[in-house]
Amino acid sequence: MTSETVTTETVTGETDLDRARAAFQRELLVEGLLVETEVPGLYGRSGVFEDIVDGIDRVVVAAGPGDAATRLRFPPVFPRSSFERTDYIASFPNLTGAINTFAGSNRDHARLLADRADGQSWDRHLEPTETMLVSAACHPAYARYTGVLPEGGVLLDIYGFCFRHEPAIDPARMQAFRMHEFVTIGNAAAARAHREHWIERGLEVLGRLELDATPVIANDPFFGRAGKMLAANQREENLKTELTVRLYGDLDEGTAIVSSNNHLDHFGVNFDIRTAEGEVAHSSCVGFGMERIALSLLRTHGLDVAAWPTSVRERMGI
Repeated sequence: MTSETVTTETVTGETDLDRARAAFQRELLVEGLLVETEVPGLYGRSGVFEDIVDGIDRVVVAAGPGDAATRLRFPPVFPRSSFERTDYIASFPNLTGAINTFAGSNRDHARLLADRADGQSWDRHLEPTETMLVSAACHPAYARYTGVLPEGGVLLDIYGFCFRHEPAIDPARMQAFRMHEFVTIGNAAAARAHREHWIERGLEVLGRLELDATPVIANDPFFGRAGKMLAANQREENLKTELTVRLYGDLDEGTAIVSSNNHLDHFGVNFDIRTAEGEVAHSSCVGFGMERIALSLLRTHGLDVAAWPTSVRERMGI
């Protein structure tokens, strides 16, 4: 990877913000912290970058609920039936990742190879599988709790890779990234309390990393005309708060690196989850964006990890 190659690929930025994002991407690639692929927003990670992520996770875990939470780790794919019940396709069709494969005969395979040899698209020969790419780390968990929850509900510690189709030059907008989430499923009061608690707790975590974060009332990027109403309702009801860091100074309003969300009864209804008292369950979660926090550290403290503040490195164990 040469700096000239990267520059050629990112020279199309038109605004100061575009140029700032492209410059940061170029620095990370030249330094070898990220590894470029042919797909915008899809990167490999160096050992140093992974050490940073591991260090962040140690700080996150230290601030988390510990043994009070059930630890769950899922692969980056999950059942299509569970995906359907999240209703993600209705709100974020443009971010969704479906897994298709070949299930035809030898004759069908010959047709696929003929299209490929002719330079034509061969995707039409593939069929949907029973799996989807995970869009939010907590999504695979809800099917496990269909039915009646134990008294007091459940508290979950979930960590894993997520996919969202958002090709971009901005290194903070990756197509594949990790989230460490703490999720509660229980009654409405518990969901509200969990969300509120983790706004302050999340700020404490970022403070330990010496990141200057700001809480911002936010909304998800719902798709289409109906999505505008959903977004407005989410903001009006104060259901989503993002902790943001200004990676690019005053060029934008900041990059969300932690998000605390109240889902209300959305997953309780869709997955038929009820409290011990027989009510439809509510849920909420806090999600720590591991790659985005790592990028914030690199942007704030510099690309040379050895030169970071000693206090930060000690807390991260790196």
